[in-house]
Amino acid sequence: MSAIVITGGAGGIGRAIARRATEAGWRPVTLDLREPEDALPNEAFFRCDFADAGQARAVLAEAVAKHAPTRLVNNVGIVRPALLEDTSIEDLAAVMDVNLRSAVLAAQALLPTMRDAGFGRIVNIASRAALGKELRTAYAASKAGLIGLTRTWALELAAQGITVNAIGPGPIATDLFRRANPDNSPKTRAIIEGVPVKRLGTPEDIAHAASYLLDDRSGFVTGQTLYVCGGLTVGLAPA
Repeated sequence: MSAIVITGGAGGIGRAIARRATEAGWRPVTLDLREPEDALPNEAFFRCDFADAGQARAVLAEAVAKHAPTRLVNNVGIVRPALLEDTSIEDLAAVMDVNLRSAVLAAQALLPTMRDAGFGRIVNIASRAALGKELRTAYAASKAGLIGLTRTWALELAAQGITVNAIGPGPIATDLFRRANPDNSPKTRAIIEGVPVKRLGTPEDIAHAASYLLDDRSGFVTGQTLYVCGGLTVGLAPA
């Protein structure tokens, strides 16, 4: 059974991708700080703190040795919202370590197995915030960095049968989002009104996009960023 590593796969977008992977017949190899609440058939779970580079490297090596995965979704991430003047160097470093360094470590760990197979799929979960968003100095920089990695790796690995793409989610109705934005609050309604399709995205929307990029048949698509944002990144100009 083909294995897929999903970092931050215990909840939200990562969990939806793990479920979709199971439907596709792949074994989800989930790396996260906490164990998923719903166990999936044939799932392998590894507890991992991506803020700790040494631990992450060791856990990734163990996961690769046991399951020889040829697919990878770099989804783990943290947010430290702040205005520019309030963004500490410590917060910037923490966000970069988890959001960006983890992707490098995971890709490096899986690369030998992908090369041996002559096949690989890497999907980096970026964000619409990479295009700019208030209070997101560290987060936006890290997600823009993921897009840069995507384009660079796509060029380096294309001849080896390995594709690398990114997904840029817009506002997604995860548990974390709903805790900060209750369903009936004016702030939430304003967010929805700003999305051309007039709804929030769901983790399943992102999983559907990821499943396309992870598919065997998507070998002619690489180096791309797919914004799954309900049209938010298109931009609306007043008449």
